[in-house]
Formats: sequence, structure tokens, C-alpha cells
Amino acid sequence: MELPPSYRQFLLFAGGWGSDDDCCLLRVKEVGWLRDVDPSRAESWSTPKRENSWSVPDELYFVYGQEQDPIHMRGEYVPDTLLAGYWADGVALLNPHVRTPEDEWETWYLAPWLPGANRYRSFWDLAAHELRTS
Repeated sequence: MELPPSYRQFLLFAGGWGSDDDCCLLRVKEVGWLRDVDPSRAESWSTPKRENSWSVPDELYFVYGQEQDPIHMRGEYVPDTLLAGYWADGVALLNPHVRTPEDEWETWYLAPWLPGANRYRSFWDLAAHELRTS
């Protein structure tokens, strides 16, 4: 499977980021599907807490930026996401189910202290957000 352009460019440029003791975006050889790399996390975040809790209509799901409500995530996508990195007790995930016309994959940040996922249109958007807020 071909990776999304902004993530592919990041891997070509940096090959990963950080260390195991710090936050880290994984090296190419460490990247994998969440269901394979971290099955317990994939299961815990994909299991609905209540019946129909992941049935989010498009008009609520496809909201990004300040107006986004993290609770409006689709847990059924979690096992199919690509694990890109770990930091602050959370994970960076690339979601192949949602793609832009430029073939970017929606990118998520999931952490146990979030009510859902902070979602971005692309890996680039997540990286830019993290650089602005760091």
C-alpha cells in the first residue's frame, strides 16, 4: 500500500523522530497496522462504550480544527489505522478509510485522557499543529 504523500515525505526526510525515552515518530521498519503492532490498544479504542456510540454522521465527523468535537470519531476505523508514533501517553495514527483528493490520509491523535480522537486532514496537519503548540 502506498503511504500518503506528506507522511512519505516525512519518512524520506527524517526516517523517524525522537527516541524511545521521549516522544517518537516511528522509523519505517517500526511502522505497522495498529491491530498487529498494538492489538490491545486497537481493541480497547475500537470497542464502543455504549451501543451505536461510533455511528457518527458525516456532518459531525468531517469537522476539523477548533470546531471539532473529539468524541465524534469512528471507532470501527481504529484497527485499520497505521501506527506512526507515540507521545504523551497517546498514539499518532493514519486512517486509510478517509482520504483527501490529494491521497492524504486522515491522521488521528488518540490518548487515554481524550474523550475520542483529535483528527487532522493529513499527517502534515498534525505535524504543523504539534509544532505550533509545542
